[in-house]
Amino acid sequence: MDVIIFKWMALMMILIATSLAPTRPEIAITDLGNGSRLPQEEWNRTFGGSSDDVGTFVSETSEGGYIIVGSTESFGADVPYSWLIRSHLRGDLWLIKTDSLGNLVWERTFGGFGREFGFSVEEAQDGGYIICGAKRSSWVGSYDLWILKTDSEGIMEWERTFGGEKEDLGFFIRQTKDLGYIATGYISYGTNRMLFIVKTDSYGNKEWEMGYGGENSAEGVSLQETSDGGYIITGYISSDDAGKEDVWLIKTDSNGFKEWDKTFGGTSRDIGLSVWVTEDGGYIITGLTESFGAGNGDVWLIKTDRGGNIEWDKTFGGANFDQGSSVQQTMDGGYAILGFNTISNVSDSADSWFYKPSSLSRIWLIKTDSEGNREWDLAFGGSRNDWGNSGHQTQDGGYILTGVTESYGAGKSDVWLIRVR
Repeated sequence: MDVIIFKWMALMMILIATSLAPTRPEIAITDLGNGSRLPQEEWNRTFGGSSDDVGTFVSETSEGGYIIVGSTESFGADVPYSWLIRSHLRGDLWLIKTDSLGNLVWERTFGGFGREFGFSVEEAQDGGYIICGAKRSSWVGSYDLWILKTDSEGIMEWERTFGGEKEDLGFFIRQTKDLGYIATGYISYGTNRMLFIVKTDSYGNKEWEMGYGGENSAEGVSLQETSDGGYIITGYISSDDAGKEDVWLIKTDSNGFKEWDKTFGGTSRDIGLSVWVTEDGGYIITGLTESFGAGNGDVWLIKTDRGGNIEWDKTFGGANFDQGSSVQQTMDGGYAILGFNTISNVSDSADSWFYKPSSLSRIWLIKTDSEGNREWDLAFGGSRNDWGNSGHQTQDGGYILTGVTESYGAGKSDVWLIRVR
């Protein structure tokens, strides 16, 4: 199962209905035990229509609101043709802007009569937004890695596609210190995938591109610019051990030439889904491990030094499938991880397309100290499956989370935005 399944669990799609979800049951949370106040949910919002809609990434904007990117089957250019186009062949990239309380300010769809996805968004220095994802221009054919730039109102200024004749996707993008952009994902060649990085100028014109992986399939899922002007990338590379995957960490110079790389994993599948540069110049990674931990899949948190050598690692989860989707160092020097966990012994009526009978997933926010020891965790969910894709600490010390809810909202699945403080 590739990174698309692990990181987003469903690449589904969103007329726009915004609502405050009803009170939800929550699984037990850890007690701080030191007199400190446990953060609580302030509000949550759902966005979606009658079909499948997904929130994949959220960022706080400079004025304190939020920008969300994802994908929608409920709205966009090909919705009037839904009677003709099968759902797995249609859908548009969806960009949603909210105020500081999660109220809708505006929304935009981008795409045509193929299928498009948005995987990463960031506010650019000029107040607009830079987005990357995947674009398929017709009902048939392969995806191209897609980069879009909008103004502050979400109106497209330019777009670029990268890749060849086979499937190519972009998972993560950031503006660089020189005001250009750097994106990672994968390109396909033969029967393999190659981890791909593309650097552009401020107008999206390619300055250079690099591919890594060789004989082994690989994908880049997350990256950050480092203090020396280079880049740190995480994702996975297929292992020589029975075809399983290992977490892959690559450090490049400013021109994309590899300085070093490290792999982390065991005899089963292990995937890196998010990387962050820490205050000490090292790196923190989260993702999925099936080699270690307590269950079929656990959240994996790995701390390395600036050379990529492991200083410590932690797993979080139970006997079922759990995953970490994003990680960030927090203001107090600890770490915040967003993902999902799976609980069992629930009614079969709650089952959906992905999970085995009698299992149910919840959005899961974990806060650790600087050594990766859990300080507290919060779970959010209802009677069906809900999962977290992106979460960040906000300027005021709270947290903003996005993902997908099947429990609430207007359709089969909706974008879910949750604010914790």
